[in-house]
Amino acid sequence: MHGARMTLPAFFFYVFAALTVASGFMVIAARNPVHAVLFLILAFFNAAGLFILMGAEFLAMILVVVYVGAVAVLFLFVVMMLDVDFAELRAGFMKNAPLGALVGLILLVELVLVLGFRLVRPGTLAQAASPIPSAGSGITNTEALGRVLYTTYVYYFQGAGLILLVAMIGAIVLTLRHKEGVRRQSIAAQVARNPATAMAVVKVRPGEAIIPPAATKAKS
Repeated sequence: MHGARMTLPAFFFYVFAALTVASGFMVIAARNPVHAVLFLILAFFNAAGLFILMGAEFLAMILVVVYVGAVAVLFLFVVMMLDVDFAELRAGFMKNAPLGALVGLILLVELVLVLGFRLVRPGTLAQAASPIPSAGSGITNTEALGRVLYTTYVYYFQGAGLILLVAMIGAIVLTLRHKEGVRRQSIAAQVARNPATAMAVVKVRPGEAIIPPAATKAKS
């Protein structure tokens, strides 16, 4: 019975890992972009399961809430709303295939180097400081990550936040365009209104229509 309990996490690890790899492959192999985004969401869910098995429940929650709930859904809406020319995409894929193969080869070499370094010196990675607390410490994974971020790496964390803030402001400034002739709300003019400017007394004769003063000024 004890052996069955020990093999259960390993079973779920292989299930989540296999589904993650299969979903990642289908993201790049699917012909329909909508199906590719759906497979990407499935890959995120399985990766969150792997994080839970590792004891990193905070990372699993962030992966589901941020990436699945915001980023992946935004990708899905953009793909469904845009008129995508699939023939042009396939032509561009063959054009950029050599560059993509080069990037993939570089990533493969990096993975081989990491795996080889682990096999040659397996004790080096074990010496690295881990923010995951021990089982009997009473500290959750979220609290341990918060302590590491806001003590040891607080300046790096604040610097990353400033970089993201500058990037957000730059994107807004580059994409903001003011169109001419568009009526916009003026808060200052609304607050400064008085009875003289808020209403006008117009004498209407029988059989005549009411013409606003602004319309008469525009005609003149």
